Amino acid sequence: MFETFFPDEYVASTYEIPFETLYEEGYRGLIFDIDNTLVMHGAPADDRAKALFARLKNIGFSCCLLSNNQEPRVKMFNEDIQVNYIFNAHKPSVTNYEKAMKLMGTDKTNTIFVGDQLFTDVWGAKRTGIRNILVQPIHPKEEIQIVFKRKLEKIVLYFYNRSKK
Repeated sequence: MFETFFPDEYVASTYEIPFETLYEEGYRGLIFDIDNTLVMHGAPADDRAKALFARLKNIGFSCCLLSNNQEPRVKMFNEDIQVNYIFNAHKPSVTNYEKAMKLMGTDKTNTIFVGDQLFTDVWGAKRTGIRNILVQPIHPKEEIQIVFKRKLEKIVLYFYNRSKK
């Protein structure tokens, strides 16, 4: 019943994903959520995020930010990152996941999505047919509508973790 929302992978942090290994496996495009995936909600790109995107570009990845936030937020984060971005993405709608792949010149077979929410990030990636990696949120402070979704996510993750045993 909950399998629809199960991530392909679940890790503690974006910053521990073995991106070099993923590149060796043939992946060429990375789509990222921003808030609580790369930085705390509303924060600009910090040194860790800047270093990550420099590393990803050096490896050879094309990257795109995919956010449900409005353009000023996404543009501000991207100032020091300088990758493709899509704002007001309406995740989990498939449309902008596909647009992100088009911007990067990738397809469903060589693209990965990284995000912190099951019902927007992961479900949208699954609906699009691309591999996804769920990360734990960076910080517990979130908007009220996300706090409610986190309670539902705990139920899904309980069954996800049971299925992995």
